[in-house]
Amino acid sequence: MFYDPRTDAHGLPHNPWTALVTPRPIGWISSRAPDGTPNLAPYSFFNAVAGTPPMVMFSSTPRKHSLENIEAAGEFAVNVATFELREAMNLSSATVGADIDEFQLTGLTPAPCRNIAAPCVAESPISLECILYQTIPLVPKSGLACATTVVIGEVVGIHIADSVLTEGRVDTTRVRPLARLGYMDYSVTDRVFEMLRPDPDLALAEAREKGWIDADPA
Repeated sequence: MFYDPRTDAHGLPHNPWTALVTPRPIGWISSRAPDGTPNLAPYSFFNAVAGTPPMVMFSSTPRKHSLENIEAAGEFAVNVATFELREAMNLSSATVGADIDEFQLTGLTPAPCRNIAAPCVAESPISLECILYQTIPLVPKSGLACATTVVIGEVVGIHIADSVLTEGRVDTTRVRPLARLGYMDYSVTDRVFEMLRPDPDLALAEAREKGWIDADPA
């Protein structure tokens, strides 16, 4: 099938879009309102976008309490949602008033950060302290209405629990991070395998041998 999302209906019982780019890591964003109320909410459009310095992004559709808090304070934390914390993560997605502390709502423990005033989730094995770099309201060239704002943060502090380290490396099978799929589906990382980057000369030689690309001219 093919459809143009700018003009065509997909014709399926459910919108397939969020099932097409998967799995997506979950940015479990903690922030603090101007009155000091902690806030915690999961965002499935989230990822790392730079390594040096480390930077992350997530998008809010529409404007939510997290975005308002981050714009006011200029900071937030990202906590890794794990399989063990799945119920708390899901509960924190409930649409409640700005006066509700989602840490209390979910029974989670707010832990102090080192370099920002917003709290992080004590039960999460990995938390990233971030300062706001930029917010970008998306304005589609198609002219379609869009209520999404992208938030980019620079990571200024990283917490890693010793329990998820194996021989000095983060062991993803110990973290067991959740990922968002399409519809109301999630997945968990239980299996990891390694693939090294190929040697370019060997890769070209193999491709020529298999006839995938032309052989070197005589």
